[in-house]
Amino acid sequence: MDYFTLELLSRQHPAWQLLRAQYAPFIAAFLNRVFLEPNVRTLPEAQLVEALDDELFALRERLGEDAFPRDARAYLGDWSRSERGWLRKFYPVDSDEPHYDLTPPTEQAIRWLSGLTERSFVGTESRLLTLIDLLRQLSHGTERDPRVRIEELQRQRREIDEQIARIEEGDLSLLDSTAVKERYQQFRELASQLLADFREVEHNFRRLDRQAREKITLWDGGKGELLEEIMGDRDAITGSHQGRSFRAFWELLMSQSRQEELGELLDKMLALPAVAEERPEPRLRRVHYDWLEAGDHTQRTIAQLSQQLRRFLDDKAWLENRRIMEILNSLEANALALHEVQPLGPFAEMDEISPTVELPMERRLFAPPFTPAIAATAVELGDVDIDAAALFAHSEVDPAELALRIRKALQSRDQVTLGDLIDQHPLEHGLAELVTYLRLAGESEDSVVDEEGSETVAWLSADAVQRRARIPRVIFRSA
Repeated sequence: MDYFTLELLSRQHPAWQLLRAQYAPFIAAFLNRVFLEPNVRTLPEAQLVEALDDELFALRERLGEDAFPRDARAYLGDWSRSERGWLRKFYPVDSDEPHYDLTPPTEQAIRWLSGLTERSFVGTESRLLTLIDLLRQLSHGTERDPRVRIEELQRQRREIDEQIARIEEGDLSLLDSTAVKERYQQFRELASQLLADFREVEHNFRRLDRQAREKITLWDGGKGELLEEIMGDRDAITGSHQGRSFRAFWELLMSQSRQEELGELLDKMLALPAVAEERPEPRLRRVHYDWLEAGDHTQRTIAQLSQQLRRFLDDKAWLENRRIMEILNSLEANALALHEVQPLGPFAEMDEISPTVELPMERRLFAPPFTPAIAATAVELGDVDIDAAALFAHSEVDPAELALRIRKALQSRDQVTLGDLIDQHPLEHGLAELVTYLRLAGESEDSVVDEEGSETVAWLSADAVQRRARIPRVIFRSA
């Protein structure tokens, strides 16, 4: 949020340009009425031009004929220009009529403008409860200690038992009108934001498709490498946090029982007197169907992009095959032209008339030449007395022997820790043997390293000194 970043956004971001436009109230009001309020994803040009003509006619009657000098088609062409980016103009499959759709920056700007109106009631309690509930989900959902999670579930069960006991005694606590209005407003805002998220996800997939087409057009390598890179980019967006969240949301919403539950809950909410006082929009009753429609449109867009990409790749393959056939036809034409005229001298040469088969195991292994370095300096006898026993005291740790110890220990139990294993077989080679155990644990898929727990192992060094090391708890498990 520094000056240069905001200055760049003010010149390039479509949402900021929309807010600075000359007819910003007119543009925002019209696009909100035809796209956001009825939750319409795309509109054909004829229908959108007709709606804009009606809007211009109504405004010119109140503001004068010179209020908006251009016609509806000219306004739509200006709003869909690349430097504007307020509308997306495209041609659907099997249709020669252009269609229009809102871009995510335009929806962001319109929803921000809707938040500028004064609200008679601003709820804070439900938001605080939502934040606390999110923190609890983060805390308990990432807890690795089973005992702590069981204690939390037992606490929740005690609270539920206490609530049941109070209700059986006649103590039935209900939300007051303030709490009901607060939660209703929060639900309405979240439901509206969720519809905006679908358009952003769809926009990300279209951007990925455009980048893939640019790569295909400029690609000069092999087709296999191109497909691998394109599929990697597509998997990257579907496997991203946004893609995984959208997929989980879609699977949850497609459940028939979940849809019925949402319908019943919406009926109960809208029947509350406190909610009726807020005069909710009629479309709020079927907001879950709007989610389904928007999600289905996003899924269909992804499928269409995949089909178009496949067709694009097929066209590239057809052009390559056509070029190959042209080369072959050219060779045949040149051969026929030389049929009656025998060439003088060698016409074509071949190294061999049959291939030479050489199996890989028939080849000799490469043996690097050994070039001894002989120094001409005469060797002089030294006077320093050095103990040569260190040259023969070298020891090497055998990983196979340590792995055998682990397998023998797992024959009588399901798992064993590294500390227990060292207690049974004390370290003979000190730290080197301990490092070898840790290397075996890191290479094995059947071992687990508990970073939260630790163990202390001890051994005697070569100079009879007691050594100790604290390491994470390493657990070897049977396969």
